[in-house]
Amino acid sequence: MAANIDDIIQSVRAYNPTSNSELIRAAYEMARKAHGEQKRDSGEPYINHPLAVAEILASMQIDDTTIIAGLLHDVVEDTSVSREEIEEKFGHQTLVLVDGVTKLNKLEFRTRHEAQAENLRKMFMAMSSDIRIILIKLADRLHNMRTISSHRSPLRQKEIAEETLSIYAPLAHRLGIFKIKSELEDLSIQVLEPERIADIKLSLAAEKEERDSFINEQIARIRSALAEAGVKAEVNGRIKNYYSIFNKMRRQQKELSEIFDLNAIRIIVNTVRECYESLGIIHTLWKPIPGRFKDYIAMPKQNMYQSIHTTLIADNGMPFEVQIRTWDMHRIAEYGIAAHWRYKEGKSADADFDKKVEWLRQMLEWQQEVGDSREFMETVKHDLFNDYIYVFSPKGDVYELPSGSVPLDFAYRVHTQVGHQTVGAKVNHRLVPLDTELQNGDIVEILTAKGRGPSRDWLNLCKTQQAKNRIRQWFRKEKRDENIVIGREMFDRECKKVGLDPAQMLREPPLMEIAKRFTCLTPEDLLAAIGEGTVRADTVAAKLRDEYRKEEPTQVEVRPGNKRTTSEGIVVDGVEDAMVRLAACCKPLPGEPVIGYVTRGRGISVHRRDCPNALRYQETEPERMIGVSWGEVREGVFQVEMEAVCMDRERLLMDIMAVMAETKTPVNGVHVSVDKRTKISTVYLKLEVKSQDQLDYLIQRVSRVRDVLEVRRVVHRRRDKKDKKEGK
Repeated sequence: MAANIDDIIQSVRAYNPTSNSELIRAAYEMARKAHGEQKRDSGEPYINHPLAVAEILASMQIDDTTIIAGLLHDVVEDTSVSREEIEEKFGHQTLVLVDGVTKLNKLEFRTRHEAQAENLRKMFMAMSSDIRIILIKLADRLHNMRTISSHRSPLRQKEIAEETLSIYAPLAHRLGIFKIKSELEDLSIQVLEPERIADIKLSLAAEKEERDSFINEQIARIRSALAEAGVKAEVNGRIKNYYSIFNKMRRQQKELSEIFDLNAIRIIVNTVRECYESLGIIHTLWKPIPGRFKDYIAMPKQNMYQSIHTTLIADNGMPFEVQIRTWDMHRIAEYGIAAHWRYKEGKSADADFDKKVEWLRQMLEWQQEVGDSREFMETVKHDLFNDYIYVFSPKGDVYELPSGSVPLDFAYRVHTQVGHQTVGAKVNHRLVPLDTELQNGDIVEILTAKGRGPSRDWLNLCKTQQAKNRIRQWFRKEKRDENIVIGREMFDRECKKVGLDPAQMLREPPLMEIAKRFTCLTPEDLLAAIGEGTVRADTVAAKLRDEYRKEEPTQVEVRPGNKRTTSEGIVVDGVEDAMVRLAACCKPLPGEPVIGYVTRGRGISVHRRDCPNALRYQETEPERMIGVSWGEVREGVFQVEMEAVCMDRERLLMDIMAVMAETKTPVNGVHVSVDKRTKISTVYLKLEVKSQDQLDYLIQRVSRVRDVLEVRRVVHRRRDKKDKKEGK
């Protein structure tokens, strides 16, 4: 059922009586008129989507500005409404939020891997200006997941679900918004594992009566005991979400019947003191299981979550979990960072809030140090979405670290210089090796000596990408001059391969734009990064080649004389009735810049202008080059080769071929090679296409297949005997 603006306004006023209902309604009217007759994939009016986003935000009890931005989050991107109109009618803060979400949606990249990394970079930068931007993005993603069945392509559904499960659900968890996190997980896993989840649902339904009876019996005993002690509390039961059940079964290799903690009982009281009183009472009713007690009230999670967790053994031997928290803790557990904006309209963040988003500032620091998209993704997935432990400094300060961290990770978390000057470590007052794995509650002391620097061996000892990045940064600075020389040699070599003058490229503006993409401020920084190995020289050269290809005119410079269009759709300058063929070495497509080479007895061979063979001919036999261009291309197909570099997995080739079938692209040959050491699979496809646009579309579609890292057209194969005859 579609959301209704009156219901949304009423919902907002229920938790914020001072809400500006007229402004919220005005935002709705602007969105409704702007989206007009636009439809979603499901066929429903598009306005239903921003209404649903606003409804989700209202359920998080968020402020008016965010509700308004939720209603308007698509108007700049999809309609004629301007940024100036939004700022004039709804203020600068609303524009910042709408603009932040719009920038996230407009990103386009060559590969799926690069797109995902740069989307994350952009997301964290947007969050730094106002973290409410990501709340709108999460609400937007949640509604898209709720309506994912409207996508006609099952492949696209799986891509969206996988991205949601790997990025957005963990991000909601990191922000403490468990209500959204759980629903995103359940919706995603039902798309990715429909049969397994259907089995789980069926089994849970079959055992529901017995399970409910067991939980209700324990709840009744708890309520009675708390009332007798004078503790006012709300006690209820809840079942694990489907994703948590599925994940536990997969991780522990168990059947559903072997999972005993499917249900948890939640006790909500008024004060922290009553939390501990309740804990003492239930521990007198049942025996707790050793090692299954966690006090997140005394030591809150970094996402602000606070609660006491304890697992007990019932009289029939069945284990069950109890969670105890206050009402304020419960609200934060449900809405996380969003709870900060309740009644906070127009107020700045306080010091306590700044501490709660310290991890975000760390992410912004880390991304400035990482140039390669693959390394950035590794940083995010390991350091942001990992399980965490909590350790103490000798002064009692608490530090959160990913599980598996060692003293060196702790040292770099305290301060970069502490990490660089580390000579030893003590854990719980005892000297330990630097590769000792830290445990929850450890007291860690770092021993330092001035003038010391890190060792390259530390890169293998550290577990966090933050520490590794700081160590690499130190070596980059120490060996910068050497890396610049090495990087220059690699850059020169790769530029020459694609027909560019490296000395000229270093002076051209496009290089600076490319350098900025890798967080390099100068060409020297970029060369140093290439020499150090954090940026690939062939990637930079390819990007430069693409920039200059955009600037080249479609029609090549012509010589005086007649022009004649051949049967291949080629216009030849100054030659009539010439025999023309498309070169087999680079297989040019209509629309690509081309040049002709007059062969001995075989007519004119048409090459791409960046083809290595053509470049060599221009150097050795310039008198035999002739201007050609594309005229009216006849209807027909062109043979091309495509190469996809992927992480190897089952059904990979099937998923790629599904794209070909869906786009009705003829496939004339397939070859797959797998590197067993790196588990990298390379898929080669021989295809028939009608134009460069069709090929670009296919590359884009294949790039979105799960585990595909890079897709490119194979255009420069080695000359075979047939090619060599051209110059003889």
